[in-house]
Amino acid sequence: MTEHPVNNTETSRIARNMIWLAWSVFIVLLAYFLEQYLQQRRNPNQQVQGSIDNKGVREVRLVQNHRGHYYASGKINGKPVVFLLDTGATSVSIPARLADSLGLKRGKPVLVSTANGVTTAYATRVDRLELGPIVITGLRGSINPNVEYDEVLLGMSVLKNLEIIQRGKQLTIRQYPN
Repeated sequence: MTEHPVNNTETSRIARNMIWLAWSVFIVLLAYFLEQYLQQRRNPNQQVQGSIDNKGVREVRLVQNHRGHYYASGKINGKPVVFLLDTGATSVSIPARLADSLGLKRGKPVLVSTANGVTTAYATRVDRLELGPIVITGLRGSINPNVEYDEVLLGMSVLKNLEIIQRGKQLTIRQYPN
């Protein structure tokens, strides 16, 4: 029987490639799980659950994020968005880039007062806004071309139609039937 000599150079190259591959997989997985962790920390309400009782009252419970804000995943005209509940906002304010991807039309220009001063936004109409089982239709909003974030500010034009109860780090939102 003939033995084949072991080629140390070939073995070393294979070993280096395997180590490089293992580290690459580790780094990709680490980045993925870190991104998931950061998204969950920023928006702990990614899977909004709610209920509808026998009287038709729709209810959602949200948890504060690590900074004390209420972010929640929802939908505008059937497409997924992330809301930031903002009692200081008059209406629903949608970043222009997001509005374009949602297919919202820009209406007449309007001056709006923001935390960064007065700016021009554009009137728009949201046919359907969903936050878990809470649904609001035929809503006026604005498209703001001067923001860099991707969240929709859920302002008082929506919140005034809902009952909001905050206890500790939890917000209960109820929508009563008309």
